[in-house]
Amino acid sequence: MNEKEIRIEDSDTFQTILTKFGAMALDKQENLSQIIEDNVGKLDFDEGTLYFNDDLTFPAQILGTLATDANKWHWAWDNEDIGFPEGMIQEAIKVKEFGEKHNISQFTSEVLGIDLFEAHVIAMTVSGIFDDDAYYLVDLDEMTFVVTIKSNEIPKDDTIERFINVFDKFHKEFKIKPRLAFKAYTLLRGYEYKERDEFSVAKIGHSRVIVGFSEKEKVTHIQTLLE
Repeated sequence: MNEKEIRIEDSDTFQTILTKFGAMALDKQENLSQIIEDNVGKLDFDEGTLYFNDDLTFPAQILGTLATDANKWHWAWDNEDIGFPEGMIQEAIKVKEFGEKHNISQFTSEVLGIDLFEAHVIAMTVSGIFDDDAYYLVDLDEMTFVVTIKSNEIPKDDTIERFINVFDKFHKEFKIKPRLAFKAYTLLRGYEYKERDEFSVAKIGHSRVIVGFSEKEKVTHIQTLLE
């Protein structure tokens, strides 16, 4: 991974890919949350959309479904029993192809034994890889549909506060490599990144976000220098 681009290497595991792309995906989730507020999303299979109200409708791709009572995930590309519209599972098919290419078993196994939190992790990772603008979980009785969306209508928050809050939440709540996550998130945001033995720096305009790390690569502190 160089200073200009976040690359997926042949040796990358699922956790490494989550580390590289998860913070940016989490950032985009915050954007979606702000625009939908308390509205509940519903799927329109005929139109291939996810809608919240008359003013909030997005094209949707179905990644898979989670049977919440049994904690079983089924990928949408293995959809013979349900019969999803072909136009709504194109990204799921690409996920399988990606998994086959990079040997990611989570993307190639028809059924996964995962819970709701792990379904969020799957969706975050996929939306990060494919540069989606967000993902969403649609609850239908005992089945949850996990979809991704792309839209230019979702406002972005480019503040330093958002950047810090997202990284802080990401490294605390997910099993990732914090230094690599900070580097990837910084570069995906389009910021300049510098690294020293004990800390890393994101240059945001004339300001700096400095993250300290222990010998075991754990976050010790986050400091902001504003100019």
